[in-house]
Amino acid sequence: MSDRAIVLDANILIRAVLGKRVRELIIDNADRVQFFSPDVAYSDARKYLPALLEKRGVRSESAMAVLDPLETIVWPLELGAYASFKMQALQRIATRDADDWPVLACAMAIGCPVWTEDADFFGAGVATWTSDRVELYLVG
Repeated sequence: MSDRAIVLDANILIRAVLGKRVRELIIDNADRVQFFSPDVAYSDARKYLPALLEKRGVRSESAMAVLDPLETIVWPLELGAYASFKMQALQRIATRDADDWPVLACAMAIGCPVWTEDADFFGAGVATWTSDRVELYLVG
């Protein structure tokens, strides 16, 4: 196992299903980086993907067949793993989007950065990587 880790936001899980690049970055770096995501990020991805896929004319069953196996690479963290950081995470991000606290709390619990496309995480006290730059972290 690697000592390098990163927490993925739900929007990255969704991008991993909808496109190839993010999924390939995850799969290609799974041997050197530990990927995590709060369990609620998977719930959010499952909630929002069907409508996004419908707009693209893609059957949601085939997309879920991509998301489900990601759980063996991007480990879902249950609330118990990050709940003790809830208040601190909310203090840092609540003025932007309080719903994002689980991602931030996971990153704080593990001591690693966040991979997101959501600008709400910038300035929240943890390193934040976007998809256009995350490869620098993953291979670094």
